[in-house]
Amino acid sequence: MIGLISATAAGAAARDRLAAAWPDRTRVYGGPVADAVRTAFAECDRLVCFLATGAVVRLVAPLLNGKADDPGVVCVDEAGRFAVSLLGGHGGGANELAREVGEVLGAEPVVTTATDAVGLPGLDTLGLPVEGDVAAVSRALLDGEPVALRAEVAWPLPPLPVSAEGAYTVRVTDRLVEPAGGEAVLRPPTLVVGVGASKGAPVEEVLGLVGDALREAGLSAASVAELATVDAKAGEPGLVEAARRLGVPLVTHAAEELARVVVPNPSDAPLAAVGTPSVAEAAALVGGGELLVPKRKSAGSPAMATCAVVRRPGRGRLAVVGLGPGARDLLTPRARDELRRASVLVGLDQYVDQIRDLLRPGTRVLESGLGAEEERARTAVAEARRGQAVALIGSGDAGVYAMASPALAEASDDIDVVGVPGVTAALAAGALLGAPLGHDHVSISLSDLHTPWEVIERRVRAAAEADLVVTFYNPRSRGRDWQLPKALAVLAGHRTPATPVGVVRNASRADESVRLTTLAALDPATVDMMTVVTVGNTATRQIAGRMVTPRGYRWQEETR
Repeated sequence: MIGLISATAAGAAARDRLAAAWPDRTRVYGGPVADAVRTAFAECDRLVCFLATGAVVRLVAPLLNGKADDPGVVCVDEAGRFAVSLLGGHGGGANELAREVGEVLGAEPVVTTATDAVGLPGLDTLGLPVEGDVAAVSRALLDGEPVALRAEVAWPLPPLPVSAEGAYTVRVTDRLVEPAGGEAVLRPPTLVVGVGASKGAPVEEVLGLVGDALREAGLSAASVAELATVDAKAGEPGLVEAARRLGVPLVTHAAEELARVVVPNPSDAPLAAVGTPSVAEAAALVGGGELLVPKRKSAGSPAMATCAVVRRPGRGRLAVVGLGPGARDLLTPRARDELRRASVLVGLDQYVDQIRDLLRPGTRVLESGLGAEEERARTAVAEARRGQAVALIGSGDAGVYAMASPALAEASDDIDVVGVPGVTAALAAGALLGAPLGHDHVSISLSDLHTPWEVIERRVRAAAEADLVVTFYNPRSRGRDWQLPKALAVLAGHRTPATPVGVVRNASRADESVRLTTLAALDPATVDMMTVVTVGNTATRQIAGRMVTPRGYRWQEETR
């Protein structure tokens, strides 16, 4: 919960705007300001104070307990110009909250955390438990001192300026090790603990078994990703509570699925009870991996729980990112986050140039020219298979005539794939033209480099007969100058010469141009590969200089 505190009418107005934007995330604290801050500090995980930073410093100073416990605090000035991350920038989430507040209120986020200021990811912001000398290692990274990376298990990390050797170390391991001096230990969630339990198994017996198994195998409980069991035990109180205390999900699998997993220690007892010869080992192994702890029983008499531990290999991550049509303010926040998360960026050289300044220092950039789409897709998938965090970029939406299709055709289920939508060229052009896509519409690429012209023409004819608004991508190039006239001729057989046509070049970029013409007046020679052509249907009209396709609701008929 985010506590909101203000002292003046101006602050209250901004406070109320934030509360209205986030009704389920915020709570307004009234009354004397000192009392409100004290109460919110104890009850909330983050605070936004519409007060001067000096006042907030004095109010929270007596309440501070420690970096791991204090809530994040953001200050917003009376005029709503700045959202200052004052306390708990990383651990308390204040840095991200300042950015979010800035988006809602139109304020400038002010983040002074050293790593954020120079574009480095903080070791405590990677989403992994971290132990050891975090401050010293972070300082070494900031100062450019050599910091070694010891990755005992593969995990897709964002770019870090590390080397093979150094006086400081970032160690990635699921082993139960004590960090050495000058060492920060990251705990990736690589361990799956399969558990079986008799009805009524006590939670303490389950936790004791799991703790003993991990400790004796030299494994860290901080790297446990999940407890896994059979569907029949999904509601077993001891397992549910054990997962809650460990802070991991309880994942269940059908008995039929577990029965197909080959295990070293099958048993007749679970087969008779729940329909599979193994619960603990099979549930741990169902997703693949290395069995580190074979099935073992709890110390109770009789034993009421079993467990097994598997290390799943670190999976690479491929984010297929749509950059939008070109304008920086049409790049989505999610796309920005993925660009900064990636340790490897793959893309067309001209698209890389658009967003190069958003990449973190140390990001490896693999760029190539036009015509190398399949090569880029193969490269991105191969890098992800090596355990990297990869961003594969495309313009517009990466799933629309862009890189998602070849990448997903190349990828298998051995990597994690994330799609990040972007504003497509058709949408950017449509917004400039008015509302040409207000009713049913279709997008068709006129490039016959990958699709035979006969297929393209058949699709254009079908769209013409169905009276759909048509947006043409890749309409004309120097080597393909006849396809657009032919496609327009097909549409002209079903639409009047006065049908509105929108021609948008370089939508949302500095040199954009927008023209509204007709089917009869359009000169194909004025169109190139940077242009989107939108042809209206029989209902599309020019209204006040805009291209509009009405929905045809009943009320429109009644008001004519």
